[in-house]
Amino acid sequence: MDATDDNIQHPRTIFIRRHALVTRITHWLNVLCLSFLLMSGLQIFNAHPELYWGQYGADGDPAFLTIGSAGGGPDARGFLRMAGLEVTTTGVLGISYMDGQAVARAFPAWATIPSFQDLAAGRRWHFFFAWLFLINGLVYAASGVLGGHFRKDLAPKASELSPRHLWHEIVDHARLRFPRGEEARHYNALQKLTYLAVIAGLLPLMILTGLTMSPGINAALPWLVDLFGGRQSARTIHFITALLLVLFVIVHIAMVVLSGTWNNIRSMITGRYAIKETGPNS
Repeated sequence: MDATDDNIQHPRTIFIRRHALVTRITHWLNVLCLSFLLMSGLQIFNAHPELYWGQYGADGDPAFLTIGSAGGGPDARGFLRMAGLEVTTTGVLGISYMDGQAVARAFPAWATIPSFQDLAAGRRWHFFFAWLFLINGLVYAASGVLGGHFRKDLAPKASELSPRHLWHEIVDHARLRFPRGEEARHYNALQKLTYLAVIAGLLPLMILTGLTMSPGINAALPWLVDLFGGRQSARTIHFITALLLVLFVIVHIAMVVLSGTWNNIRSMITGRYAIKETGPNS
């Protein structure tokens, strides 16, 4: 067949509307808020780098997770101890180096806000961005419900939840095969389920456990403490949800890069997402 035959199909690039304005604005505000919440949260954790469960937490109570240090001078070492197992983490956790000197800190200066140890300042940063994050989340949720974003874009169809379909998507992701053409117009089932788990699971849990650690909220809503089995349990769950969110962000960024960095970033800035469509050669 001649290469100039009009019947030959060639892929062409078209732009579709991928993200609404409210989604884009709240997304970037979330990036800002979560960054400051994480770094200020590590500052707060450094003041008492141990996690407990239940009503424990006083001096001498056994912690199930500890980030600490032992020894001094050139023999100083950092460690992470969990459930009786201990791993040396010198230079990363427990012991940091500043101007060539070993400093006992659970998390290093570059990972906290402020960089120096200041619990009061860390709390002020944390509370400010926590309220901004909550308000931003409420705006996103209201827009998602009223504008139909949750129903149209995030609610998986029954056919997408079949074990065969989910396994097929898992295999495609493992082989770095990403949707193309018409399939790229919508989120796939794994994306939908992951986003819903974060939006409806991790984020509300992080907010509720954060509120549970506040004495003022405890006085107004004492049932929150009972719900999580104590303030120390709430603190532990809060830390675990933060860790899971960090893992989610790492995977999310990896998928953005692997599936097309500029195309994904552009869609979250301008709302325009490029896809390849097959059409007749003109």
